[in-house]
Amino acid sequence: MNGNGLVYRLLLAVDIQAYSKRDTREQLLAQHQLSRALDGAAAAVGLERARWDKQVGGDGELATLPEDVDPAPVAGDFVIALAGRLRELNGERGDRPALRVRLALHHGTMTAGPFGPAGDAPIVVQRLLDSAPLRRLLAGEPARDVAYAVSESLYGDVVRTGFCTLPPAAFQPIKVTAKGAAFRGHMLTGPAEGRRARDGHGGPGDRSAPPGDRPATPGGRVLDFPRLAVR
Repeated sequence: MNGNGLVYRLLLAVDIQAYSKRDTREQLLAQHQLSRALDGAAAAVGLERARWDKQVGGDGELATLPEDVDPAPVAGDFVIALAGRLRELNGERGDRPALRVRLALHHGTMTAGPFGPAGDAPIVVQRLLDSAPLRRLLAGEPARDVAYAVSESLYGDVVRTGFCTLPPAAFQPIKVTAKGAAFRGHMLTGPAEGRRARDGHGGPGDRSAPPGDRPATPGGRVLDFPRLAVR
């Protein structure tokens, strides 16, 4: 991403669970494994991670995707593919720690800066990624390899449309408070697979179900968790 103009982009943030508890060799292995898993998941939906504008850290990355990327496959098929690759990795890990991650998506306004993207969009996606609901979901479900959340606007614009493989009913609304501001989103509490796959009608990438055949978003209590200090 070049220039200092305001742009509207899809942002993806990912972070490795319990990264600091690994020794140096395990940290390096986790980085390589996550990079390969992200590459494979992106390729599975026709994306090239080489085109992503990435701000990397030791335990994850904040990526700005190109403006021509369709958000629906990223919000659904990419997540399903990533969960599948992590499941395969963890099934072969032996006595090594499992590679489990938190993942968040948001689309909004931002601009390029010398130390990474600036604006509301990167703040929103980072607050969701670091939120207590995602951390608790991953800690409370040892069999889950990806704890995933989308922003309120992305849920409404993409997930609820029926074009996203993951059904709206698989998400639970959350609210995160940080530094006097509230951030709303939706967290995937169902499995990382499409509704048709769970019904036995197709694989994880099967998007043949018409919008009218998808369950409506359930009503439910909003989970309000106080936000701890941001890293």
